[in-house]
Amino acid sequence: MLLAHQLPPKPAYFRVKVWRRLQGLGAVAIKNSLYALPAGEQAQEDFQWLLREITEGGGEAAIFEARFVDGLTDQEVRALFDKARDADYEGLAIDARGVAEVVAGEPELWCARGSEIRGQVTRLRRRLAEIVAIDFFGAGGREPVEGLLTGIEARLAKAERSSDQEETTMETKNITDVKGRTWVTRRGVQVDRIASAWLIQRFIDPEARFKFVPDKGYVPEPGELRFDMFEAEFTHEGDHCTFEVLLAKLVPPDRALQAIAEIVHDIDLKDAKFQREEAAGIRTLLAGIAAATDDDRRRLERGSAVFEDLYEYFRKKRD
Repeated sequence: MLLAHQLPPKPAYFRVKVWRRLQGLGAVAIKNSLYALPAGEQAQEDFQWLLREITEGGGEAAIFEARFVDGLTDQEVRALFDKARDADYEGLAIDARGVAEVVAGEPELWCARGSEIRGQVTRLRRRLAEIVAIDFFGAGGREPVEGLLTGIEARLAKAERSSDQEETTMETKNITDVKGRTWVTRRGVQVDRIASAWLIQRFIDPEARFKFVPDKGYVPEPGELRFDMFEAEFTHEGDHCTFEVLLAKLVPPDRALQAIAEIVHDIDLKDAKFQREEAAGIRTLLAGIAAATDDDRRRLERGSAVFEDLYEYFRKKRD
């Protein structure tokens, strides 16, 4: 699939914009102003949208489905794609090596920067995924970068396990002690409280009632349990969010719930500890729910539906 274009000399930013769009699509230049993508429905759609942008910007463009007869072989065109992606992978590898050098040292020298380093790795992983999406023929540069990032992640995980072993294990509680209670939390529920309320009603006490109170100064009444608030019976402990605490203390091990706990942790604590790729999407969904209503019960209802579906996804994925 070929796109030929002729752009107006000005404004200069428009020429740069088109060039960046072509790079983002993974297109390679065959000749000046002639770009190629592997033929397919997605390539045709991508080029059609770009053609529209070009013409709306005062340029001219045309799309062709072509076969090279002379001058360039299919293998040579494929080599152009591989060369472009290998250059992308090498740029990523340079940045990854910088992070790898940091974590190659003794953990006590860099553990204090653990959250920052995890954030860097998350961004590198995101860049890698973007390159892989346009690596149409499997360029050889991907494997070394994958190895670099996997090594960094393993080093981080090892340091975190050592740190976790030094922490005090959370004391489990008898689930019968918390049944039939009213669960109290702060008004304006967000991610951790929505997820925790779903966990409580779904796995701890289906008859649980919820009460929403001001942030500070609330004195609990008999039969009430507070969560995710000041002096609560269940709230953050160390670097564990409230959902993680409830899960560890009151719910039997469940791999699907553990996956959700990691997502909630990454959203709530913003430290990318688990680097869950689902976190950004769930964060946006819950932010949309909060933007749509100030009613805390409605937020719980709609948010619980999100977590219920997420649980089913991980449960069936596990099976």
